[in-house]
Amino acid sequence: MKSDVKHQTTSESIDPLKDKQLATEHIDVLSEEQQQELIEKYDTEANMRKIAGIMKWVIFIGLLAFSLFQLYTAIFGQFTAYIQRSIHLGFGLTFVFLLFPSRKKGRKDTIPFYDYILAIVAAVTGAYWTINYDRLVTSLGTITQMDFIVGLIVILLVLEAARRSVGLPIAIIAVLFLAYAIYGQYMPDIFAHRGQSLDQLVNLMYYSTDGILGTPISVSATYIFAFLLFGAFLVKTGVGEYFNDLAIAVAGKLIGGPAKVAIFSSALQGTISGSSVANVVTSGAYTIPLMKKLGYKKDFAGAVEAASSTGGQIMPPIMGAAAFLMVEFIGRGITYWDIAKAAIIPAILYFAGIWIMTHFEAKRLGLRGLTDDEMPDRKMIWKKLYLLIPIALIVVIMMFGVPVIHSALYGIIACIIVGFFNKDVKFGIREIIDALVDGARTALSVAAATACAGIIVGVVVKTGLGLSLANSLVDLAGGRIFLTLFFVMIASLILGMGAPTTANYVITSTIAAPAIITLLAPDVSQALVPITVVLAAHFFVFYFGIIADITPPVALAAFAASGISGGDPIKTGVHSAKLAIAAFIIPYMIVYSPSLLMIDVTFWEVAWLVITAMLGMIAIGAGVIGYWYRSINLLERLIIIAAGLAMVYPESMSDIIGLVVFGIMFFIQIATKNKGNKPDRLGTATN
Repeated sequence: MKSDVKHQTTSESIDPLKDKQLATEHIDVLSEEQQQELIEKYDTEANMRKIAGIMKWVIFIGLLAFSLFQLYTAIFGQFTAYIQRSIHLGFGLTFVFLLFPSRKKGRKDTIPFYDYILAIVAAVTGAYWTINYDRLVTSLGTITQMDFIVGLIVILLVLEAARRSVGLPIAIIAVLFLAYAIYGQYMPDIFAHRGQSLDQLVNLMYYSTDGILGTPISVSATYIFAFLLFGAFLVKTGVGEYFNDLAIAVAGKLIGGPAKVAIFSSALQGTISGSSVANVVTSGAYTIPLMKKLGYKKDFAGAVEAASSTGGQIMPPIMGAAAFLMVEFIGRGITYWDIAKAAIIPAILYFAGIWIMTHFEAKRLGLRGLTDDEMPDRKMIWKKLYLLIPIALIVVIMMFGVPVIHSALYGIIACIIVGFFNKDVKFGIREIIDALVDGARTALSVAAATACAGIIVGVVVKTGLGLSLANSLVDLAGGRIFLTLFFVMIASLILGMGAPTTANYVITSTIAAPAIITLLAPDVSQALVPITVVLAAHFFVFYFGIIADITPPVALAAFAASGISGGDPIKTGVHSAKLAIAAFIIPYMIVYSPSLLMIDVTFWEVAWLVITAMLGMIAIGAGVIGYWYRSINLLERLIIIAAGLAMVYPESMSDIIGLVVFGIMFFIQIATKNKGNKPDRLGTATN
């Protein structure tokens, strides 16, 4: 996800086993500078200026004020919607123009005069609602000429800020939606509407809660910011580095250990990183060279890290920003804990799929795990399990119904306490202040992205475009659910190549998700649609928006991984998509069998689904890699993949057929496993 809860990637970039026993002398590990350069190359959100002198401190104090404002309102209560959101937006836009250059390769050591002007204008317009609140709320929807000018300026500032901090595609998409709002009467009949005047459009966008100051920016100004701060504090307490050490301790000695370390650590990193690219670089800076050293081909090594890191956004308990948006978009009394709980089984299946295929690839190549001499001191690692207390605390208190924003505050307090106990990191007042500043810095691109997404939502709501497109998708698919899902998948993947996950989810949840809901619950009013159906539709678009990061031809996470591995970006992307095949299957499983979301189901129903799905992933993984207990030929691969798909498909008869075929192929593998068995690199049998 490009515009989500992000891992800090400055001086805290991870050297996973620094000062540990693992041998590193023959591994080319990226320096912190190289990591940052690579992140900036593939992640627009990280492409910030590095200002020195007095402006460095002006920006530092401004970002600190941003965080303190957010903390104050989180603790003592928010201001009214217009004031809270406009101040949040004003802070975000102001510092986007001060920190993000107008061109990706522009100078990063100085701020040009026009960006000072833009920053000042952003600050003034951000305060406009606060200054004129009483008049604006009693104006009954009419705006003055000055209101119109300010609103128009805000729209332009949001578009430019999103372009700089998130990328050009999202700005282009928003502009197209604005043009559609104005020129709707000239559209084909199915999409036609009466059109909006410029006055009406500005009024909608900045003087209502249906546009820029709508739901997306509301979530950014509350839940997302709070968890950004939580992630920043986790980094300062050393939890990010500990995740990698814990992954080594758990998985390092297994067959093909380094790849499994990458999977395990990336899943853990997902709790503090919502950026696929940042996760790839910080975790992969060590794991990719280590995988290459122990025998994985460079394209495959990069793919393991890319696929695993991308999955961080679907990993409970703290998922990407789009998950927070899902709570607001669905409504119906759904809490964030409901979303996190529903994501548990899909996340397990996703990472299990990658784990299974890397295991079979390691067996096929005869790769070993790490030796005792290469392992860190595991006793010391287990002694530091207390570093996970903040995350465990958040999970527990959310289970008991504590509001999300308060959960994040308790997590921050726990981080501060844990930080003082961790003697391996320097933690004091300065680090607390730095965490507040880092959290605000990572919020800038989120504020710009959600404001831009608000433009899109406003147009969709005002013009009825969502219903028109949903009906078009259903008609195009001839009312068939699979074809509708397929078209939605393609749309989500295409949008994900150019828009961050947040904006992607906003667009697809307002346009494509209703098509799925209509087909699953025909002739049922919106308020009466079963919540499992609504959740399934939203999870479907959520998943495919995320895995666009590893889907060629524009696979940013895979491109970043190839920058570390030295492999081919497209080949790395292809391998990533292959390893993450579970992510292409699970959304369909969720729609066809919403019980995977663990809502209104029995334990045995869930257990049966998970067992058959896991066996299906084993079969699919073996078939894709071409190895199980021995190398398997093309015909065997096709049979095994077919059996796996049958077990993954949530239907009793297909499960039984798949299990029978799986059992037959399993016994054939066991009976013939010595055929073609070969020694590994140490001269011992792979099996």
